[in-house]
Amino acid sequence: MNSSHFKRSQLKHLCSIIGCLPGEIEYITDNLDDYYKEWVENKVDKTSGDFKKYKDGTIKQRTIRPSLNRLKVIQSSIKNKILSTIPLPENIHGGVKGKNNITNAKVHQGNKYQFTTDLQNFYPSINCKQVYKMFLSLEYSNHFAHWLTKLTTWKNELPQGTPTSTHIANLVFLESDYLLIPFCENHNITYTRYVDDLTFSSQKDFKLFLPELLQIINNGGFKLNYRKTKYQGDQTVTGIEVFNNYIDGPEKIKDKVKVERESDSNNKPYTNYLNRIRRTNKTGKHNY
Repeated sequence: MNSSHFKRSQLKHLCSIIGCLPGEIEYITDNLDDYYKEWVENKVDKTSGDFKKYKDGTIKQRTIRPSLNRLKVIQSSIKNKILSTIPLPENIHGGVKGKNNITNAKVHQGNKYQFTTDLQNFYPSINCKQVYKMFLSLEYSNHFAHWLTKLTTWKNELPQGTPTSTHIANLVFLESDYLLIPFCENHNITYTRYVDDLTFSSQKDFKLFLPELLQIINNGGFKLNYRKTKYQGDQTVTGIEVFNNYIDGPEKIKDKVKVERESDSNNKPYTNYLNRIRRTNKTGKHNY
């Protein structure tokens, strides 16, 4: 089978998995600009609820690029039929069924020393070449990886707001995860990642090992935002207050719960969210 025939067969194979026609894929990938929209929004701090700012006071922003119409449907199928079937380490909590920011924080409960950081511009920092390389590493053919990359990237980056981007970002960062995980295990450090939020904790002071941890991340081509550098005491992990014997919602969530309690509405999302957090605690009652 020559190269062109193999390329065609690989496209047909992909289409058979995700439920579409080769001509449809070719048309969409030739006209990608018609299948995305784009806007800019201000970044919000998960702890305070205020806008994130640079040192000069400028508000930090992110570009949202959700997919549209048939491409969004196809990406959802790629997520469900391909990406979601790829196993991830238990350390990963973002974009994983049955896990969330609560399960991510719970793991660190009781650890005296904690360090949190996040990855700068995580989605747009991942380019087409990295996505293509990731699919090749999963032992897909070059043509299969080509079509998957074309269908999940735009403007030479991973767009934020599509069904596939979180899963792909997880898979691209796996190379760094597989270096961080054994390093942390060898030094009794608990490590979790919730999309672009990285948390490290331990019963012992591990400040000595931070340069090596951060170097692993930098070597993977990722940049860090030093949001918090706190090695001792309780702190917020992915929007959850983590204490020695329990976890709880932050004050901004508790304030919204108080408002909901005084409301006649049956729709109380903040109350439900706080209850979900507190159900993970075996003992202890906490006031609203």
